[in-house]
Amino acid sequence: MLSIALAGKPNAGKSTFYTAATMADVDVANYPFTTIDANRGVSYVRTDCPCLERDERCNADNCEDGKRYVPIELLDVAGLVPGAHEGKGLGNQFLDELTNADVIVNVVDASGGTNAKGEPVDIGEHDPLEDIDFIEEEMDLWLAGIVDRNWESVERKSRSPDFDIDDVLADMLSGFGASPKQIATVLRELDYPEDPIQWEDAHREELARLVRERTKPIVVAANKIDVAPEENVERLLELDKPVIPTTAEGELALRRAADNGLVDYDPGDETLEIGDDVNDAQREALEDLRETMAEWDGTGVQGALNHAVYDLLEHITAYPVEDAAKWSDGSGNILPDAHLLPDGSTPVDLAYAVHSDIGDGYLHAVNAKSNREVGENYELEEGDVIKIVSTN
Repeated sequence: MLSIALAGKPNAGKSTFYTAATMADVDVANYPFTTIDANRGVSYVRTDCPCLERDERCNADNCEDGKRYVPIELLDVAGLVPGAHEGKGLGNQFLDELTNADVIVNVVDASGGTNAKGEPVDIGEHDPLEDIDFIEEEMDLWLAGIVDRNWESVERKSRSPDFDIDDVLADMLSGFGASPKQIATVLRELDYPEDPIQWEDAHREELARLVRERTKPIVVAANKIDVAPEENVERLLELDKPVIPTTAEGELALRRAADNGLVDYDPGDETLEIGDDVNDAQREALEDLRETMAEWDGTGVQGALNHAVYDLLEHITAYPVEDAAKWSDGSGNILPDAHLLPDGSTPVDLAYAVHSDIGDGYLHAVNAKSNREVGENYELEEGDVIKIVSTN
């Protein structure tokens, strides 16, 4: 399962974002380091279900009238403070938790109502743009420290006649989630001495930055847009980075209101319908939230998760079935499963995602939409429904 980590300084709204996206109970408070131990839960990315192409909607548990929700892991860890890479605050614990994440959502207080340490200040007093590069720099310096502490072993291995820097660095950085292919790509972008003994701090820091960019891409959730000065949000959107305007509190309020039957709302909707059983105060608050959503295309929580998986990680959703005509499994359930796969994946990759035995026994596959057999090198597209024929 893909893993998304929520990063940011304390009190930016990470735990509220986590609660809204998972509906799990966590501590949420207006002071730094509310989160100490990492919270792990299941959230979802949203896509259009292939059942929209048929006369009837499917009966999958995670499909709401054609809105398909595909599970991912969501991780909420302690907030970051300046000097985290040196162990300040809960920095080392925070950064260690990020090693297994596939992508990061940097939750930023767009209102400017918390300072660099996460302490409450007046709205607009702090510049939220300072919280963007801060997270990246702390991660880069932390990883550079790991590289530096292990560099002596790289120098020793370089004396071996079969030394290959690609292999040595891939082995050293595997714990950070870096694959051999990613290390090879980074080294092609890096100008460095052939002899590791001649590397300087600048080379190792640039290596760390490039590895972090490739292995831990970041989308910014510009949070608290419901109270943020509009110019703050506009300045964030002008950055050459993916930024999603977000109100985690608004999303959480909607999720709870929907559970209580007060509104008609599904995560990722760009608007809501207010029910009849709300009092005047609730209606006023919901109408204000609806105006915010109309301005920014929703609450942004689902948008940030979707951007992280479908855009930054470049994944697609594929649906394995046993009956190509009915799009069902052996029990008649329509489109029961959905798998997130990297763009460029093939039916063989989907087979292995279903089960290693299915992949090992792979024979061929059928595109259920066209009812035609596809080759093992066919590149799957978003929403493909695939029947896999296997000996197992």
